[in-house]
Amino acid sequence: MENSTPSSSVSISKIDDLLAKFGVTKRITYMLFAVFAFSIMNLLVKMLPHIPAMEIILFRSSISFVICVVGLKMQKVKGLGTNKPILFLRGLFGGMALFLFFTTIQNIPLASAITLHYLAPICTAIIAWLVLGERLVPLQWLFFLISFIGVTMVKGFDERVDTIYFIMGISSALLSGFAYNCIRKLKTSEHPLMIILYFPLVTLPIASIYCIFYEWTMPVGLDWLYLVLIGILTQIAQFYMTKAYQVEEAARVASVSYTGVVYALGFGFLFFHEVFNIYVSLGIGLMLLGVILNVTFKTKKE
Repeated sequence: MENSTPSSSVSISKIDDLLAKFGVTKRITYMLFAVFAFSIMNLLVKMLPHIPAMEIILFRSSISFVICVVGLKMQKVKGLGTNKPILFLRGLFGGMALFLFFTTIQNIPLASAITLHYLAPICTAIIAWLVLGERLVPLQWLFFLISFIGVTMVKGFDERVDTIYFIMGISSALLSGFAYNCIRKLKTSEHPLMIILYFPLVTLPIASIYCIFYEWTMPVGLDWLYLVLIGILTQIAQFYMTKAYQVEEAARVASVSYTGVVYALGFGFLFFHEVFNIYVSLGIGLMLLGVILNVTFKTKKE
């Protein structure tokens, strides 16, 4: 037992070194892990079409609140943060984006909903350029264009996507871009759990009032398990996403998050029989090409 820790450390170090050779830093790994957890969460939301989106947010926020409070107490973090206005905006933007996102997931094919939401990384990078002053060189704009063309091809012309849900998906992406940049604005001044805590602090009162006075559906059977897993997976994903945005430039982290579209297409095919053609496959290739080029370029530049 005494020798297990050094051996494990050496193994982890070797893995980190190997990933670094391909331009995948530990910080990028944070985002990749977050994307996977978010993808499972999206799948579970899609499996609950009969539960109102705001009710799912209520369950998610309740679980997130408990985990955050316990975690902050264990780490002896006191108070409600130092930059409360930005923390509040992070919770507000995130809550509005999530409501719109969950609504689109429940009403249009999973791959189409995720594809619309994946305009968020583009919004994040551009907002970071405009608001935070993060520099984008011409080549990065080309890489973003390649990924954007790929995302557009993945979506294609889906007749099942109504105009209202298309607009909701775009709006969700824009609000997510603002939320992610709030995280970047906070940088290392706030504990990751404190940043996450402000999501339930803002959304719980709103979701509770909505469910009590407007719409509530009693979960049955596996619904309870799915709702709990949504809360837990979201907490894990948000923690690692927050760490990634705190320690890495928003443009670079945003481009890595595009990989979640691959999970969406796979889950859509396996669980909901959503078929995609050669043009969608080509779109995935272009999307990933833009991501890889951007990550590789930034790594070599640094």
